[in-house]
Amino acid sequence: MNEESLVDSLLPAVEQQLESPQTPYVLETFTRLVEKDQLPPDEAKQLIAICLADESNRMFIEKRDFDVVRYQQLLESLPGDPDTSAST
Repeated sequence: MNEESLVDSLLPAVEQQLESPQTPYVLETFTRLVEKDQLPPDEAKQLIAICLADESNRMFIEKRDFDVVRYQQLLESLPGDPDTSAST
């Protein structure tokens, strides 16, 4: 699976996170990207999915649980490069 198809496969998860009261930071990031940074909604969702993919990949490689704090740091770094923003 290439990176683009991985990100696309995570878009439904991003949609769920946008609606979930358990992940308000995802909606805050989305709103900031669309309103302040003036990104199209689809692009904002893709950037969020890239962060989710990055943390999911790190979780798999390091054989650990999902790190919510790191995920939030990646989201806060947007619209920059999430691959280099949160190296914990």
